[in-house]
Amino acid sequence: MKLFTTQSTKLLDQLTLEYEPIDSIDLMERAAEALTEEISKTVSPDRRLYIFAGPGNNGGDALATARLLLGLGYQPAVYLFNTMPSHRLSTDCARNCDRLRATGITQFYEITNQFTPPEIQRGDVIIDGLFGAGLHDPLSGGFTSLARYINESEAFVISIDIPSGLFGEWNPDASPDRVVKADLTLTLQTPKLAFFFAENTQFTGRVKVLDIGLHPRAIAETATDYYLTTAIDVVRHLHTRAKYTDKHDYGHLLLAAGQYGMVGASVLAARAALHSGAGLVSVHAPRCANLILQTAVPEALFSPDKGEEHIEEIPSNRRYTALAAGPGMGCNATSIAALKHLLQEVKQPLVLDADALNCIAQDPSILQSLPSRTILTPHVIELERMFGPQTSDADRLKCATHVAVKYDIIVVLKGAHTAIAMPDGSIYFNSTGNPGMATAGSGDVLTGIIGSLLAQGYSPEEAAIIGVFVHGTAGDIAARQEGEEFVTAGDIVARLGQAFKQIKTERMQ
Repeated sequence: MKLFTTQSTKLLDQLTLEYEPIDSIDLMERAAEALTEEISKTVSPDRRLYIFAGPGNNGGDALATARLLLGLGYQPAVYLFNTMPSHRLSTDCARNCDRLRATGITQFYEITNQFTPPEIQRGDVIIDGLFGAGLHDPLSGGFTSLARYINESEAFVISIDIPSGLFGEWNPDASPDRVVKADLTLTLQTPKLAFFFAENTQFTGRVKVLDIGLHPRAIAETATDYYLTTAIDVVRHLHTRAKYTDKHDYGHLLLAAGQYGMVGASVLAARAALHSGAGLVSVHAPRCANLILQTAVPEALFSPDKGEEHIEEIPSNRRYTALAAGPGMGCNATSIAALKHLLQEVKQPLVLDADALNCIAQDPSILQSLPSRTILTPHVIELERMFGPQTSDADRLKCATHVAVKYDIIVVLKGAHTAIAMPDGSIYFNSTGNPGMATAGSGDVLTGIIGSLLAQGYSPEEAAIIGVFVHGTAGDIAARQEGEEFVTAGDIVARLGQAFKQIKTERMQ
């Protein structure tokens, strides 16, 4: 699914008006109908409802929604803040203002100067339609006071499209005093980029996307660098297995992982790789791991390192179709040297995680040796170890994007909406996963999945996108069946088969 910036959304609207064709006021009515339907599911007509509308098109959406709610038996008190120096409303906001007045509404107040706030109580509902994603400057003056007033009330707050005061993309200076804090954000057509950053969840609350029917051709023709991965996106890339095949047709992954006291990481990654379809998996680990691996993962081949407790070298034999390195591998002079030597020799697709990333953090020169389209899978701490501290999720994404483009690699920045930064500057956010997956070993499982997909012949871009989505789907199944608190990395591995089956059902729908 494409995601669009604020500027791109304006173009989408214009193209929809042209291609349907449809008037802008009618498109606004379509948005209001979607908003009204969702609000009526959430708020009963007997609750006190306050609608705050601004002078632009976000305010127009709010006024149109107020009129439709009146028709359903709601009795909203509507406040239109027309306090700009020119006292001019946008064209469609003005038209919806006239339409609302024509209903004979008794509680309609157009604020042009002083505002006397109503006495809002716990259990009341506020609909925030002050400003949309096109806001250019932070809230100031009376609108700052209004945002503070809304936030200090004990009402349930619903924001239209985006909480007022929040920008659609980057919010480096977002202040709790200058942004409305919504309990529910009803966003139109697609999520805003800002919704994927942890620092903004204090403002957005729960987010629900409402389809307002923007023209498919407009969506197809409008370029973007941002995407949200869904099952439909994934299923079209999944390979279909032919009847007359054997294990060699599904690749051979070499997994370099484990050290004394950390063999469990190699076990988890190997299991994940095998349960994601690799025909063969060889685990290259120190000799101390032999008994554990042969017992815990008998399906995997054991490739003994010359080291007894730590990996001292990583082979890149041509019989392997892909390599994965890092889980539990350790980060010392020996492992750094082994990684550097591997990068000089490797010709196969490669994914690096965990201690391989910590090796890079200790010796940044390794970055220069990464083969094109190598996949790195850092979590936040690992990213900052390699590239320095960042102040927000938005800054971390910018960092990951810069690194991916600079070194021609793929960076999988793990988190609530894992973001995959591609070498061409595009970003793919993941739509699966849950907080139960914040558990030891979860990243090792992801490494195994991605490595397995690489071994099977998926491109690095496909392996990263599909691997992250499948990993999250398996975690969601585990959480749904057992509860988020129960989930361990092993539970994610155990649900990989169900995850693939669930995704493939999209092909039959």
